[in-house]
Amino acid sequence: MTSSAFPSEPAAAHHDPSARGAVSDRIDHELRAEVRLLGSLLGTVLAEAGGPALLDDVERLRALTIAAYEGEGASLEDAEALVAAFTPARAEEVARAFTVYFHLANLAEEHHRVRVLRARDGADRDAPAESLGAAYDHLVAEIGEDAAAERLRRLRFHPVLTAHPTEARRRAVASAIRRVGELLAEREELLRLAPAADPAELDRRLAEQIDVLWRTSPIRTTRPTPLDEVRSAMNVFDQTLFEVVPRVYRQLDDRLQGREAGLAPAVAPAFVRLGSWIAGDRDGNPFVTAETTAAAAGIAAEHVLLGLERAATRVGRSLTLAEDGTPASPEVRELWAAQQRLAPEVTAGIGTRAPDEPHRRVLLVIAARLRATREGDATLAYASPEELLAELRLVQASLAAAGAHRSANGELQGLVWQVETFGFHLAELEVRQHSEVHRRVLAELAEAEPGAERSELAAEVLAVFRTIAELQRRGGLRAARRYIVSFTQSADDLANVFRLAEAALGDEAPVLDVIPLFETFADLEASTDILDGMLQLPEVQRRLAETGRAVEVMLGYSDSSKDVGPVAATLALDAAQARIAAWAERNDIELTLFHGRGGALGRGGGRTNEAVLAQPPGSVDGRFKVTEQGEVIFARYGDPDIAARHLEQMAAATLLAGSPENEQRNREAAARFAGLAARLDEASRARFFALVKAEGFAPWFARVTPMEEVGLLALGSRPARRGLSVSSLEDLRAIPWVFAWTQARINLTGWFGLGTALAAVGEEELLRRAYREWPLFASMIDNVEMSLAKADDRLAERYLALGDRDELAALVLDELALTREWVLRASGHDELLAEQPVLQRAVRLRSPYVDALSLLQLRALRAVREEQSAGATPDEHELRLLLLAVNGIAAGLQNTG
Repeated sequence: MTSSAFPSEPAAAHHDPSARGAVSDRIDHELRAEVRLLGSLLGTVLAEAGGPALLDDVERLRALTIAAYEGEGASLEDAEALVAAFTPARAEEVARAFTVYFHLANLAEEHHRVRVLRARDGADRDAPAESLGAAYDHLVAEIGEDAAAERLRRLRFHPVLTAHPTEARRRAVASAIRRVGELLAEREELLRLAPAADPAELDRRLAEQIDVLWRTSPIRTTRPTPLDEVRSAMNVFDQTLFEVVPRVYRQLDDRLQGREAGLAPAVAPAFVRLGSWIAGDRDGNPFVTAETTAAAAGIAAEHVLLGLERAATRVGRSLTLAEDGTPASPEVRELWAAQQRLAPEVTAGIGTRAPDEPHRRVLLVIAARLRATREGDATLAYASPEELLAELRLVQASLAAAGAHRSANGELQGLVWQVETFGFHLAELEVRQHSEVHRRVLAELAEAEPGAERSELAAEVLAVFRTIAELQRRGGLRAARRYIVSFTQSADDLANVFRLAEAALGDEAPVLDVIPLFETFADLEASTDILDGMLQLPEVQRRLAETGRAVEVMLGYSDSSKDVGPVAATLALDAAQARIAAWAERNDIELTLFHGRGGALGRGGGRTNEAVLAQPPGSVDGRFKVTEQGEVIFARYGDPDIAARHLEQMAAATLLAGSPENEQRNREAAARFAGLAARLDEASRARFFALVKAEGFAPWFARVTPMEEVGLLALGSRPARRGLSVSSLEDLRAIPWVFAWTQARINLTGWFGLGTALAAVGEEELLRRAYREWPLFASMIDNVEMSLAKADDRLAERYLALGDRDELAALVLDELALTREWVLRASGHDELLAEQPVLQRAVRLRSPYVDALSLLQLRALRAVREEQSAGATPDEHELRLLLLAVNGIAAGLQNTG
């Protein structure tokens, strides 16, 4: 056998072989070449590490799963027999081999996405859904330039980074993958510049790093702390966001100003605001304390201040404009005099190096003051980012007055945008806590004798408010002011936050914007009544006066889906948004809806920009706030080109969502298909309840999926449950609920109930018309198609058989078949993902490899379940194999949690 164990074309389109050629034509030759190269090098590494026998076993399993997938001379039973014959050590090695392959394939696909973006080179600059500039032009055509400019000025896209444990890779694994990626890019650049060059040295280095990746254990031995998660997120800021965000603004400004770009003052607003729940979200996470929250804020401030210091130094050093040709304005001369009084030693040294370069001198002192702010030197530190911005704008005005317009509006404007976007805090640290925790602490305080010692819980809850107050003193209100209440069920749940803040600090309590989080179906239904009560709170009334009547409301996608099923949850969330938007209009509220969407389809994932455009009228209004979770953070923001593309697409969708044309389309469609929505809701919910409310469902679910075992993986700092056993799903977090069904190749949380609902409607033409005319329905159908494409009946049957509940297994499999049939009827497609051929091809190429890992996981899961039934401790090797396969399947399927 050769070393090319993982070629680039592992499988054909077994559902419709005729589609193979058409889809293949869309796959870039360079992508296939890269996957082939990486697969070949991995084969070499496997042969070196485990000998020809390991490579032979990997290839035999690969060939069998491909043949079984294509229906060509082998069955899945043949592959199962091979897996069963492996020794425990060999099974682990094979699982690791397939996992490493997926990491390399994912990397190649990411490189391909970047290559495609660069190759387009502005080809889709005129598509409003793809380009922020084109979206603005579209808006101008609809509502006029003045109104469009005002909407652009108020534009906000607010991603909030969260630490949900959907990133199954260890940081060491991610680092090894990044090194492979850097070498791959270097190799591509070499061959681009010199096609006849010999890349042998780079191939040797690639093989070295793939060998490191192979030999790095994929399983964490210790669970990461919240501060570990903070540091991981900082990598994204350092490597991409700090430079990419002003780049996106610059592209917009270039588009808006044309030939005047860089000569006239910038008109593109700093529309991105970052938030973070990492080390701030304490709901069900005992490891997030007031101390860790304060430390997280300190880490973020260190990173952003260092970034600003370096940027100011770079800009300052470049402003070598002499006094005689570019004289400083009186205001800049006054600023220099003030700097000399404030920091005589610093200014003396800078003045010696730049005696006739006034703007350079001032900028270098600004950089020194940023360093002092970072190091805590109160003498030189800036009191606020606003103070820094005022100085930067003085320099810009001086340069412009002296005729140096390009210097005024070039890199210096980039620094201004960075300060406007990130401040001195980088990302606003948001606190989240469960409403029940607040009630318990208030009850304790009410019953306690004066001077009595508080419980650990009460002491910790009160300490959080002192931390928020301190963060506001250091970084201003933008550093920390949002407090989110999980499972908000009444206005009293919001009032409780203010009561606790007063108990902690009295009149010195921090300024708080308390945000209700509506998660369950009942809470979504009661949302506007709760919000009416919220408006009566004195603390809320004061904040409305201070903020121009701004209110933020958060919607939970994951728990609502677990509560009533994906279809009913989608419709309930849409209806709730429409009601909340109408409530905001009645009460003259500037509403921001905060969407708790995850990367997985069962948690609101999918193509987010399309989802934005499908929102009810008035619910976006130029402001879109959304959680970015787990592996999605790195997928969307890990590469500069991909990050820039994502930010632009999201901003364009946010701007377009409120256009009269888009709002009218959504309004009319919602009215036209209201009856259909009600029928879908009723039928899907009944079907979902028939499953999840069946007697013994929770332990059956835990048996047929690796849900319990996923909890053993040190994926993140947060426990998988808030405390209850598997006898109850009520307190199971949505993340392991989704993750477990994904691992079992069923993806139930993304589609269950839709087939029954569509069949109950039964009017194929009505459904197709809804797919064409109702954006919400089309988005739901498209997301379900992706979920179904990644499900596999053959593997699903094997997982479900572990539960010895034939009636529940049949319920799931029947619904899977029915949903697949009716989704295709509703969309009018001949096959799943017909409108997304590149994604369709990618899913089909990956599926046989995921099948191999699923069979390895099933082997382990069967052994573990048998030992559990016998009351024995699960075999360590089988448990490790199971967890290894979890990592590999997560890498292979993506959208995992």
